[in-house]
Amino acid sequence: MREVLPELVRWWRAGEPVAAGTVVATWRSAPRPAGATMLVGPDGEAVGSVSGGCVEGAVYTLGEEVLADGRPRLERYGVSDDDAFAVGLTCGGILDVFVEKIDADTFPELAEVAADVEAGRPVAIATVIAHPSPEWIGRRLVVRPDDDGRGDDDGRGDGSSGGSMTSGGLGSPRADAAVTDDARGLLAAGRTDTLTYGPDGERRGDGMRVFVSSFAPRPRMIVFGAIDFAASVAHLGTFLGYRVTVCDARPVFATASRFPSADEVVVDWPHRYLSAERDAGRLDSRTVVCVLTHDPKFDVPVLEVALRLPEVAYVGAMGSRRTHDDRLARLREAGLNSAELARLASPIGLDLGARTPEETAVSIAAEIIAQHWGGHGDRLADRAGPIHHHEHGVPEGTGTTPP
Repeated sequence: MREVLPELVRWWRAGEPVAAGTVVATWRSAPRPAGATMLVGPDGEAVGSVSGGCVEGAVYTLGEEVLADGRPRLERYGVSDDDAFAVGLTCGGILDVFVEKIDADTFPELAEVAADVEAGRPVAIATVIAHPSPEWIGRRLVVRPDDDGRGDDDGRGDGSSGGSMTSGGLGSPRADAAVTDDARGLLAAGRTDTLTYGPDGERRGDGMRVFVSSFAPRPRMIVFGAIDFAASVAHLGTFLGYRVTVCDARPVFATASRFPSADEVVVDWPHRYLSAERDAGRLDSRTVVCVLTHDPKFDVPVLEVALRLPEVAYVGAMGSRRTHDDRLARLREAGLNSAELARLASPIGLDLGARTPEETAVSIAAEIIAQHWGGHGDRLADRAGPIHHHEHGVPEGTGTTPP
């Protein structure tokens, strides 16, 4: 929903009802991930996409129906021999789309959620998308971390607002409590997912499906070494959605004018900066570290810190094979073990034959993407099987066939 949120809020503030169709689950080669949203505006305007064009027409029609009667719908779209070129996904994927009416009555917390997203504060929206009792469907709970300092709400979702840790409600204190706990876990990991419970929130039950859309702050990319390659890596990191920091101990090189794409440029010794960020709790499992200095007095100390941070997703270092061998020897002398050294991506990047800083940045970004999603870096034309990967190589959805 993030990409359509400005338009949604604009209509919400104007008192105009909007239909929102959101992908809540995918299987196989679905073209858009869970959380992708399409809006049907009050003037018939369509904003956003749920499938890259395959089923937008059907979702648009469904959105008009939801605007007319106010009843939310959960619809599944897939591919078959009969409907592949009608209302279906010619890519072979399957997706569930939940379509609901959004206005000030159905989603009174929207302005607060939008303010959180704009400010980079973590917030999750949990929405009931299926339930044996139709009156539960469409109810939502807004969940924030329990340590965000917003108030002393007891976390039961009692309908209070004003920036408390939870607001809204799903239908019972038991359901609110269970979903709140799980939503905070997803939010901490920056994940969006559909969860299943019993009708009253029983963890081992079935019948209620809740879609949790997480709006976590942007993941971090920390680039050490204020060189020309760093400028290209910072630019591509920003393009991929990272909050990019460039750090170098040399003030003559570490300037904002040399790195216009970076969110911040820091003048500090790399290992000291990374240690401070670790101690402040500003690193997480989505953080990637790129060490581009290829100077042992800078890169060995910072790699000592980075490779001992299990929460960091990726650590890569630039340099030739000779530089890599020398670096490994220095890191072993510093006391790093084999498991810690195995985390190092060096020489950094995939083998794309890159030469220029821009091409090298693409190879580095490709390696980060491949590691995150479990890709192999091979040509798709030379491989069989699914195109899309889930995080860490686990297939999308809950199995080979949808529930």
